[in-house]
Amino acid sequence: MWAGRRLPPAAVREDGTPGRRAVTSGASGRELAERILAESRGAGLRPGSRLPTERRLAIELGTTRTSVRRALALLEAEGRISREVGRGTFLRDVIPATGTAGGDDGLAARVSRADGAEPRPSSRADPGGDGGYAPADVMTIRRLLEPPAMQLVVAWATAADFAEMDRCLAGGDRAANYEEFESWDLALHRSLMAASHSPLLARLYREIEYARHGYSWGDLKRRSTSAERRRQYQEDHRNIVTALRARDADRAAEAMRIHLNRVSGHLLREAR
Repeated sequence: MWAGRRLPPAAVREDGTPGRRAVTSGASGRELAERILAESRGAGLRPGSRLPTERRLAIELGTTRTSVRRALALLEAEGRISREVGRGTFLRDVIPATGTAGGDDGLAARVSRADGAEPRPSSRADPGGDGGYAPADVMTIRRLLEPPAMQLVVAWATAADFAEMDRCLAGGDRAANYEEFESWDLALHRSLMAASHSPLLARLYREIEYARHGYSWGDLKRRSTSAERRRQYQEDHRNIVTALRARDADRAAEAMRIHLNRVSGHLLREAR
């Protein structure tokens, strides 16, 4: 039973192992993450409920523990679950499948709809349906938007905002591969924008997050990454948060500029 609740009849996998409707082998971490949340909704779980173990989830969903681990890392980075050593994995927030996140503090929920849960329509600038934004364009807009936003974060960030930044930094430290680090990287920048407490800025940044889920961005970022570069990015992140905690807007803005210039240089060098 899923957290004490009886599941619908299980399917039988080819190897004879009982399981739910199997996740296809090509399913992305995003698809599997959304499936875990959907099954949680179906079982009536609420925020604070404990999820099954990785092993149980893998059996029930007909996939591997490695795939489940990656999907849970993505959900943790988005703040939708918490993983507590010795206790288990708990839901923090389950977004209704057909609902719309209300309010301007629902950024994580709205982003989760934009990055795969609900396909966005294509346009002339979006022939592949993945955003149609060139990585160079994304980085140009990020450099225009994020460094000046540090002034707002310095003015309005709360203790809870800094706790979320620390959570994201710790997640980046634990990341075992590119996919996990990218999820925590995105979560850290999201937490910075949320700490501005500007609904309009959060809404604008949602489009940047959507662009970062596009194929072009992901392909370049994956090819440009390395353990050393991830270490550099993480050090940049610490410098930004340290300056914000000191309420030093100029130093925070400069730290953000240095970070974005570093990322841009790596990405665009790979694009040549």
